[in-house]
Order: sequence, then C-alpha cells, then structure tokens
Amino acid sequence: MLFSPHDKILFIGDSISDYDRKRPVGEGLFNAWGTSYVADVGALLGCAMPDMHLRVVNMGIGGNQIRDLDMRWQEDVFDLKPDWVSVLIGINDVWRQFDSPEQPEEHVPPEEYRATYKKLIEATLPRVKGMVLMTPYFMEPNRQDPMRARMDEYGEIVKALAAEYGLTCVDLQAMWDELFRHMHPANIAWDRIHPNQTGCMAIARAFLRAVGFEWD
Repeated sequence: MLFSPHDKILFIGDSISDYDRKRPVGEGLFNAWGTSYVADVGALLGCAMPDMHLRVVNMGIGGNQIRDLDMRWQEDVFDLKPDWVSVLIGINDVWRQFDSPEQPEEHVPPEEYRATYKKLIEATLPRVKGMVLMTPYFMEPNRQDPMRARMDEYGEIVKALAAEYGLTCVDLQAMWDELFRHMHPANIAWDRIHPNQTGCMAIARAFLRAVGFEWD
C-alpha cells in the first residue's frame, strides 16, 4: 500500500467529498469526516489496519471548482501538513457550463483547468510523499451526451497530468461505467452527480484499490 504508519491523508475537492464534514477541519470526533467516500475510506483503513494509525482529513467544500482550490490551497492543504493529498475536482467546472450557460464567468475552460491543476501539483509534490488524482465524472452511460462528453475531456486532463507526474490516478468515470452495466444511474444518484451510500462506497473502493489496500 502507498501509505506508511502515521501518515496523514488529506482529501480535498467539492461536494462529493464534503457531505457535511466538520468545519473548519474535517477530522476528529462526532463524525467529523461527514458521510462521503472519505468517511468510508477512513473507516475501512481504521478497522482493517488499526496498527498503522493513519490520519484521514476531509477538506471538501460543496460547489468548489479548481479556482476555489487554488485560492484556499495554502490554508486547507499546506498549513495542515499532510503526507498525502487526494484530489477530486472538476465536476462543477463542467456542470456550470450546462446548468448556467448564460453565466460564462462561472465556467472553467479546459485550458484553465489544466493549467491551475498543474500549478497545484507542482507546488505540492515537494512538500508531500505523493498525491492521488481522481477523475471527475458524470453518471451518464451515453458517451455522446454533451455533458458526459465534456466531462470525459476533463477526465482525460486529469489522467494525463497523473501520467506526466507519475501519480496514482483513480478513473471514477470508468468505475461508474462498469457499475452501470448492472443498474441504472438513478439507483445511485438522482442528479447523476451526488452518490448515495452505495455510490460513496464504490468511490471508496476504487480509491482503496488504487492505493493498494487489501482487506485482510
């Protein structure tokens, strides 16, 4: 597994990570992780590998785009001194292009998304043991759907950045595509974005597989 004993793993992103996590820092007592996949990851690591004493921190904020991460990176990442940073961002960067088409100032074009993401990676890698990048997704099996096609474009950016910097990448869109061979997306998320408990566990499972977690 990528992680070593006492490592601090920080998850940052949008509402998919947030899910009512504690403010200002999603760590500690009373369900501080919230109820997203981050809580599932933390719970599985804690119960399966208690001897490792891994720290899991949830710094997701609903509605965030890559621009927001850039603005809060110092306070919400560097100041917390993590050993590992996992990023899931991009859904709102794409979604605003479709649910708010008349507000172009809310849209993050792919060139800006790539450049900002790249800047954050380059600033972070010298300070941590590593990063895990998770692709944005849209729970739409039809690849010709305009929003699905656009989301795939952003997912390819994430995969390319992970390859460029030798980082672990979790292809969540591919994971959903496999799951939806057996069920309809409405069984996981009414809006095809925010997963229910089964969906959150699916994300956690994909993440844990990517980092080499093995259930004993």
